[in-house]
Amino acid sequence: MRKSAIIGLITIALCVGFLVSLNADTNTYSTFSEAAKDPKEFHVMGYWEKEKGMHYDALKDANHFEFFMKDEKGKVNKVVYAGTKPQDFERSEKLVLIGKMNDDTFYASKILMKCPSKYNNDLVEVKQDGTVQNQDGTEIKQDGKVEKYN
Repeated sequence: MRKSAIIGLITIALCVGFLVSLNADTNTYSTFSEAAKDPKEFHVMGYWEKEKGMHYDALKDANHFEFFMKDEKGKVNKVVYAGTKPQDFERSEKLVLIGKMNDDTFYASKILMKCPSKYNNDLVEVKQDGTVQNQDGTEIKQDGKVEKYN
């Protein structure tokens, strides 16, 4: 075989290997039911079940955090995280857990949180006629004064 043919085959093999590795790493969000069927690691998106509370005792075991989460399909499961409770966990809107299911408990290796934006509360809509409304639709009365912002 010629050198150019060998180099071409090696280049094609490397490209195929690269494409396979890209495809293997693409994860979509799953549910607790899907995670229970397979022992591999899953990404599960959901909401913290505030009514069921949480358990974290830093004095007893600082690397053990338990809570209940409802996934996108509405199934509630116990979640155990081998780490400290994330800061502002109580304020999070949505959670993404990365981990594995064992029996009826999801063991998270990572917790990603979507916290509420501090800017959303001050959003207003200015209509074409010049009226200003809050997000809830109430009109903001204007006194005609213009404030300068630095």
